[in-house]
Amino acid sequence: MDRADRTSLAWLSHPVTVLALLVLVVNDHLLKAAHPGWLTGKLSDVAGLVLAPPLVATLAALTVPRLPARAAAGLGLGLVGAGFAVVKSSGYAAALASAAWSLVSGPALVRADRTDLLTLPALAVAGWTWRRARRDPVAGRSARLVRLLVLLPAATLAVAATTAYWFPDAQRATVLDGKLVAGVGGSLGDDGVYPVDTWRVSEDAGASWRDPLDAEDRTLVRQYLGVDPAPPPVRRACVPAAPRHCYRLVEGRLRVQESDDAGRTWRTAWEVTAAQRAVLSRRYDEAGWFGDRLTGQELTVFEVGAGRHVVLVANGRDGFVLRDADGGWRRIGFVGARAGSDEEVVQVPALGVSTPAQRHADPLRVALFAFLLSMLVLVLAGVRAGWRGGSVIGTWQVLGVLLFLPGAGAMLLAVLGDDLSRIPGILGGLLLVPGSAVFSLIPHRAVRVPARWLVEVLLAAALTLVLAGLPLVGWLYGRPAYALVAFPLAVLAALPGLGLAWRAHRLVTTRVPDPEPPYPAPGGTGRSG
Repeated sequence: MDRADRTSLAWLSHPVTVLALLVLVVNDHLLKAAHPGWLTGKLSDVAGLVLAPPLVATLAALTVPRLPARAAAGLGLGLVGAGFAVVKSSGYAAALASAAWSLVSGPALVRADRTDLLTLPALAVAGWTWRRARRDPVAGRSARLVRLLVLLPAATLAVAATTAYWFPDAQRATVLDGKLVAGVGGSLGDDGVYPVDTWRVSEDAGASWRDPLDAEDRTLVRQYLGVDPAPPPVRRACVPAAPRHCYRLVEGRLRVQESDDAGRTWRTAWEVTAAQRAVLSRRYDEAGWFGDRLTGQELTVFEVGAGRHVVLVANGRDGFVLRDADGGWRRIGFVGARAGSDEEVVQVPALGVSTPAQRHADPLRVALFAFLLSMLVLVLAGVRAGWRGGSVIGTWQVLGVLLFLPGAGAMLLAVLGDDLSRIPGILGGLLLVPGSAVFSLIPHRAVRVPARWLVEVLLAAALTLVLAGLPLVGWLYGRPAYALVAFPLAVLAALPGLGLAWRAHRLVTTRVPDPEPPYPAPGGTGRSG
C-alpha cells in the first residue's frame, strides 16, 4: 500500500501544481489589481482547483498517518470539488465561506457565481498530476522535510491569503469649481478607514457621475492627500443664497436635520431609523460591530439656480445620500465607484431587508452560540447525574466543568469579538466545549444511569439548539434588529432544555453496595443447628 504522505507530497511538488501555485499568487496580488475582469477571476479559480486538492490530501495524510494514498487523493479531490460547487451555487454557502476566509486572511468576499462552475474541469488536471506523482513518491526523509517546510506553507498561504476585498466608504462630499464631488475610500471597521482613493464628479447636480479630469484629480489630491492641509469634514452647511436655511449631521446616526431659522430649531429632513441602521450594520462588512462606519461623515450644499439647491451627504459604508432640487431625498450608493479589483458597481441594500447570505460572519456567530447553549445542557445534565449523595461530584464531571469554562469563554469572545479574536476562540471552543460535554456524561461509579436518561438529555440538548436558534435566525433576517435583543432571547429560550436536563436526574439511582458475606463467630464452626 502506498504511503499517503509520500504520494501527496509528490503531488504537491509536481511541476504543474507548483505552476498553479505561482499563477495563483501572481494573479491574485498583481494581475487582478492591474487588469480586473472575467479572465483574471476565472484564472484564480482554475489555479485554485489544481492546487487545493494536493494541499488537502497532504494535510489529511499528515493528520491520519495510516491513511491510504488513494483515500487521501479522493478526499482532496472530493472535498475541493464539492465545496467549490456548493459555494459557487449558493449565496448562503458563499456567505459562510466569506466569513471563514475573513478569519484567516482579513476582510474578503467569496461570491456565489454559477459561471465559475465552468472551471471545474480543472480538477481533471489535478487528478492527472496525482497519477503522475504516484509513480514517483517522495521517499527520502530530507526531501519530504524540504517540501513540508517550503511548499506546504506556501500553498496554504496562497489558497488562504487571497486578495482582500475593498469595502467602499463614502467619506467626502464637497464642491469643486461649480461641480459636486464625492470622495470614496475604504473601510477598516472599528479600526478606521483607508483615505480617499476614488473621486467622482457630477456636472448636473448629482444626476450623473464621472471620473475626474487630470487637472481636477491633481487639485483634489493636493487638497486632501498631499501638499495642502486636508480640510476638516463639514458637518453643518447653509444655503449660500439663504443663510438661514441650514443642514447638519447627527453624530452616530444616519440622519440629516434641517433648520429655517439659522439653527435655533431643527427638524429631521431625512434619516435611516435606528432599527434599519442596526440591520444595515450587520449586512455591511467592516462597518463595525455597532455600525461605527454607518454615520454621516460630511455634507455639502450646492445651489442650482432659481432659488433651488441640492445636498450631498457622505454616509460611510452606506454610500451617499442626495437631496435633489425638488426636495426629495434618496440613497444613491457609491456614485459608480467600483469595488477594488471587482468590476461590479457597488450597490446599497434596501432598507429593512436582510437574509443570512447577506450577513457575512453572522451565521457563524449564530451557529456557535446555539451550539454553546446546547453543550451547556449536556454539561449541566452530566454534573447533576454525577453528584453522589448530594455532596460529592464525580471526577469526570470536575474535568468537564474545568474544560467547559475556558472553552465557553473563548467561544463567547469569538461570537462577540472582532475578526482578530475569532480564530483562537473558534478553535479553542470547538476543541474544549464538546470534550467537556463528553466527560460530563461519563457516569460516576456510585450511580446507575439508565439509557432513558441519556435519551432525555440528548433530546433536551436538541430542543435547546432549536429553541435558541429561533431568535438568532430571526436576527439574521432582521427580526429582531438588535443583537442585544436576539442573544438574550436565545439564552431565555435555552431555559426549557436546561430544565429538562435537570429533571432527568430523577432517572439516576445510587448503586447499593454488595452485602458483605457472613463471617463465623469466634471459636465456632460457622454452622448452625
